[in-house]
Amino acid sequence: MIQFSQVRCFVAVAQELHFGRAAKRLHMTQPPLSRQIQQLEHALGVVLLERDRRQVRLTAAGRAFLPEADHLMRVAEAASLTAQRATSGTVGSVRLGYVPGISCTLLPPLVAALSRDFPDVDTDLRELSTHEQVDALRSDRLDLGLVRMPWARGEFDTCCLVREAFIAAVPAGHLLASRERLSIGDLHRQPMLMFHPAQGGYFYELLVRLFESEGVSPRYLQYARQAYSMIGLVSAGMGVALMPTSNAMLGLPGVVFLPIDLPTAPVAELHLIWRKIDPVDAPAVEAIRTRILGHAF
Repeated sequence: MIQFSQVRCFVAVAQELHFGRAAKRLHMTQPPLSRQIQQLEHALGVVLLERDRRQVRLTAAGRAFLPEADHLMRVAEAASLTAQRATSGTVGSVRLGYVPGISCTLLPPLVAALSRDFPDVDTDLRELSTHEQVDALRSDRLDLGLVRMPWARGEFDTCCLVREAFIAAVPAGHLLASRERLSIGDLHRQPMLMFHPAQGGYFYELLVRLFESEGVSPRYLQYARQAYSMIGLVSAGMGVALMPTSNAMLGLPGVVFLPIDLPTAPVAELHLIWRKIDPVDAPAVEAIRTRILGHAF
């Protein structure tokens, strides 16, 4: 059986056509280099090189073997590099879940940063609710998740990435649109667009508790799963809405975003969650996780 070291020695001699130069290139002396060539020829059962005191020439077998040997060397080098990069987390695949509400706000800059910093990592993005991401993590169908609260605490490792205040979205023609900022009382009996009790339950519960604690009773006209849906309805003049401040970057014509003074200052939290795993077993996941934790949202 031929050895990789024998092929490496043959390629060097075949390219240099000089044992001295080939030995220097390989950082070895000539006697062991000659033995490697002899062992390779013995394993193949052919003569690859004709040599005398004056010159080294390739035989017909040597000329035929050289391109294949050179290709083998390149494949081996590429395989070695791939293994090293995989260990460092710069190649591989990562399944990253995210809640739909960040798809047009917080997610795009993050994805751009991951694509720039890890061009050879295949990031499989999956739009899933928080509960769907938790189920996927439990069944090993997801590596990392960008979720809202709540979930089964203690079951996963977690880190809060973003804590956002709420902002009011008001139709441009509305009386409140001329204000510099609003108070919670300004929303009493106002036509309001609200997160859906089921699909947008996290925000729905936050805001309903806030209104009840302050004795404010908006008139809920329409429920929506996502903030960007409510912004579209605000632009149509249907009513006002409260949502995390990052949604202000989605501004549509006819929508005014105003700060609002909220006595209990509820915040919208975005968390990264992941299964407890050994980083050695999933270096690409660990690299992406670390990059997300260091991202400036």
